[in-house]
Amino acid sequence: MAERTPDAGAQSLRARAYENFRQQILQANVRPGQFVSQRELMQLLNMPLGAVREVIPRLEAEGLLRTVPQRGLQIAHVDLKLIHNAFQLRSLLEREAALHFARVVSDEELQAIEQAHLAIVERAQREGISDELLTDATSVDWGLHDLMVDTLGNELISQAYRINSLRVRLIHLERATLSADILLPAMQEHLTLIAALKTRDPSAVADALGHHIHSAHERVLGRDRRVASTTATTSTFST
Repeated sequence: MAERTPDAGAQSLRARAYENFRQQILQANVRPGQFVSQRELMQLLNMPLGAVREVIPRLEAEGLLRTVPQRGLQIAHVDLKLIHNAFQLRSLLEREAALHFARVVSDEELQAIEQAHLAIVERAQREGISDELLTDATSVDWGLHDLMVDTLGNELISQAYRINSLRVRLIHLERATLSADILLPAMQEHLTLIAALKTRDPSAVADALGHHIHSAHERVLGRDRRVASTTATTSTFST
């Protein structure tokens, strides 16, 4: 049995630290714009300080974290530029993935994917929308997107997509989550996409995916518009 070299051990710790950070985003244990010290990040990730210090440059390079002098480490701050950039990149990556997926996915796989979505809709209609259902729905939602991208078999694209997905997750944490009023429309958009995938028609697939991503983008931006509308109304009554 080959011995692990010190370098291999360090890489393993860095990889674990990165994965633990990713899980903190996926589990909503960190918030966009939140400040943490290296010590706090060490506790959050349950990793030694050395591994945390080594993973910070990667997180900074991916735009998930930044060092602010005299304030510490800041989780990516969500602003309109990040929102537009992340959704534009998402659209570019997923469009190619969806078109490829439509060519190679089997009818049986599509049937199983559709049934998973319908089960979420049926549970929502039968039981109401609970936190457990929202968690399951989020898994089904992102599961389809992840599967389409990974089916390309291109590790570089999958890696770029995973990094961007973390940015999108942070945006959703700040702006909009898969909440009760969003769940059913999002599931219906996915069912429309699945129906398009069944036709194997590239135009139909591109249109359905484009509509879904555009709608998700609009749902995120809707919060800013509601705030702007409220501010404008308040200003009108104040004058």
